[in-house]
Amino acid sequence: MMATNAAAYGTGTGMDTAGLRKRAGGAPEYTSLRPEEEDRKKEVKPKNSGVDIESVLAPIIFTVLAFFTRLYKIGQSNIVTWDEAHFGKFGSHYLKREFYFDVHPPLGKMLVGLSGYLAGYNGSFEFKSGETYPPEVNYTFMRIFNAAFGALCIPLAYFTAKELKLSKRGAWFVTLMVLCENSYATISRFILLDAMLLFFTFTTMLCFARFHNMQKKPFSFEWFLWLVLSGISIGCVCSVKWVGLFATAVVGLYTIEDLWNKFGDLKMPVHVYASHWIARIVGLIIIPTLVYMASFKAHFIILENSGPGDAQMSSLFQANLRGTELGNSPLEVAIGSRVTVKNMGYGGGLLHSHVQTYPEGSGQQQITCYHHKDSNNDWFFYPARDQPDYDANSEELRFVGNGDTVRLIHVQTGRNLHSHAVAAPVTKADNEVSCYGNLTVGDHKDHWTVEIIDDSSRDKSKLRTLTSSFRLRHSALGCYLRAGNVNLPQWGFKQIETTCVKKNNPSDKYTHWNIESHWNDKLPMADVKAFKSPFLKDFIHLNVAMMTSNNALVPDPDKQDDLASHWWQWPILNVGLRMCSWDDKVVKYFLLGNPFVYWASTASLLVFGLTVLVYLIRWQRGYQDLSEEDIDQIHYSGIYPLIGWVFHYIPFIAMGRVTYVHHYYPALYFAILVFGFLFNHLCERLPKNVSHVLYAVVYAITIGLFVLFSPISFGMTGPASQYSYLKWFDNWKIY
Repeated sequence: MMATNAAAYGTGTGMDTAGLRKRAGGAPEYTSLRPEEEDRKKEVKPKNSGVDIESVLAPIIFTVLAFFTRLYKIGQSNIVTWDEAHFGKFGSHYLKREFYFDVHPPLGKMLVGLSGYLAGYNGSFEFKSGETYPPEVNYTFMRIFNAAFGALCIPLAYFTAKELKLSKRGAWFVTLMVLCENSYATISRFILLDAMLLFFTFTTMLCFARFHNMQKKPFSFEWFLWLVLSGISIGCVCSVKWVGLFATAVVGLYTIEDLWNKFGDLKMPVHVYASHWIARIVGLIIIPTLVYMASFKAHFIILENSGPGDAQMSSLFQANLRGTELGNSPLEVAIGSRVTVKNMGYGGGLLHSHVQTYPEGSGQQQITCYHHKDSNNDWFFYPARDQPDYDANSEELRFVGNGDTVRLIHVQTGRNLHSHAVAAPVTKADNEVSCYGNLTVGDHKDHWTVEIIDDSSRDKSKLRTLTSSFRLRHSALGCYLRAGNVNLPQWGFKQIETTCVKKNNPSDKYTHWNIESHWNDKLPMADVKAFKSPFLKDFIHLNVAMMTSNNALVPDPDKQDDLASHWWQWPILNVGLRMCSWDDKVVKYFLLGNPFVYWASTASLLVFGLTVLVYLIRWQRGYQDLSEEDIDQIHYSGIYPLIGWVFHYIPFIAMGRVTYVHHYYPALYFAILVFGFLFNHLCERLPKNVSHVLYAVVYAITIGLFVLFSPISFGMTGPASQYSYLKWFDNWKIY
């Protein structure tokens, strides 16, 4: 019977209620938590005689209200507000087609660039924080473009609530909470990525819910359509910010459960079960991956010119950018050549030094890897101390070859690249690498042996610019120069730790280096543009670099960030965020949520958990409070949104990076879904008149508080003191 129900139900959650009752002998035949039996449950619904007016009018009305709340006075502030300074600038890079680097995937920023293109903007504005927009920048259109994503979240919330099988009043309530959430309305009004992230998070949940409801029609056109749309949506949300991986995890968990349930259906043929696996692998793994990779392919195609982010990429990639200096370098490296040395590990930077010293260990000059180009990345190749000195005036050329022992002299400080048997500052198992001595002062621990491991020309006899991959083995200690993805503390400016690793692992990419820039007046220039960098390698390289830089975004103990907040403050609305200057002449925006939506949705997480626990206890005792349909709805409309909240919220507890209030916004949506479901579920078990009153109360509170706090979303003009009535708590720094 269980297998039959599972197969018929399509999700594996069907239950034999008689069997459940047998689990607790002697229990009452039937006891309901409902105070009275609802007559409406017994009513025979009339057959559908036409179009459901509510399903047409409701989303239209909500969408109109959404665009009003997101667009009202959107151009009132003519200054660069908050992170518009970052994302507006990134949009400018797309318009100028300059390569840049950021910790987020490119889709959202490409859309920002598209908004600028449609607005007639040429990319020349620098987007400095607090600066007034010039007349030639149609910032209002760019904000409207972005706000459209935030506005469309409202109808998406409505349709998702419908797919989660909430009643009309329940669906309206969920939609109303999203519509009247002040933080959503505020953050959607600026040139930021958050509205796009929320939009694709909402589409992912809608596709998830719709696909679940298609389980009784496997392999139908609609089933395939919503599976593919789910994959596209997952790819898009991950291509805006990596937070989208949490939404992906929700769909992934659902898929695992669904396939596990089907595995228990003994009547399902093996080839049908295999087809389910193949469909999901294609729809939920291959399609999202292709969408994600396509965003990077477009990113590389558009950004064809050299720009501020070049140093994050491999040397070969940079050499093929327009305007780069790397294409005009001598090919073969000789003693006396001035070079920059690039680590070939994914996310690797340029070998770097500066006058600052290690606060512990040897106390000598620091060696790091750095992702930005400056003169502290420059090194001279010099002969070992037991070899003839280099004569800059001599025409003799001594090329660096495989197995040669050399010194690397830091151009700016004149010190030697050096290592010794002192533990590295972070990776204690490795030897410290430092800068020591000068041209005349030093010892054999300044010597490094060049080991050429690969070359695009297949000739490993000489060290070549861009094409040669080589390792630097310390001649005295036998360790290898290495720059992994470990960041130094603040005293090392969060740059990458560079060490001398004792283990000889030729396949360790972080011990591989190449010559990136090369200057030598004695040597002819070479055409290196014939060598191309493969897309897959560039794709992986950039993603690792993004991950490394993201991990470096940790709070600075020496600086106070008044905008940062802690994870525990978000669900209880303990803190807000000033998005701009608080000068009387500036239109001010304060990033703060609707108190009722926040507090009620947070409380509902606990209440929902207790409700499920009560049902489980009563089920164990043999009570039949829920039908199979009720159980399925609790499972997929309540528990999965709760899981979504956990996935989007809990990781921020463990994250070491700096966090802000807007990091909670995707999790907030899942809390809203839990609250909407719980409220709907409980009201369905109350007398109709009582539930009508309760819905009217929560509608009024939600709308009323949104209107009360609307100045923080639509812009506060004049002195902040006139809005002191909104400062309910000291941490709400509205005034």
